[in-house]
Amino acid sequence: MKPESVNKTESFYMAIILYKSSSDTLDYQPLYQESFVLIKANSLEAAKAKALNYGKNETVSYKNENGETITWSLQQVIDVNSVLDDEFDSCEDGVDLYTRHFRNYEAYQSFEPLLSNEQL
Repeated sequence: MKPESVNKTESFYMAIILYKSSSDTLDYQPLYQESFVLIKANSLEAAKAKALNYGKNETVSYKNENGETITWSLQQVIDVNSVLDDEFDSCEDGVDLYTRHFRNYEAYQSFEPLLSNEQL
């Protein structure tokens, strides 16, 4: 008798992926991008593997307006976790997908350009 295959349903996970820009220009200052990516997987482990693969596949190079080559590449997968509410079909506006906590607002403010109206 064959064992029945376990049919796990897929769930949604939120991956926080950090990318870094680089250039061969001597005075280039790297820029970082934090992306929140929705992943569908059978388990947290599978979601982590998918997030890593996704981040690696997002590497891109291009010439900017000054003719300099800019490369965006995966810096690190910061976190992967289940979304807080994955019932998207019946959701209203304002559904929480992911939350995280911090203690130092000044540190957050120092790297979040939208809080200081910084133009990128």
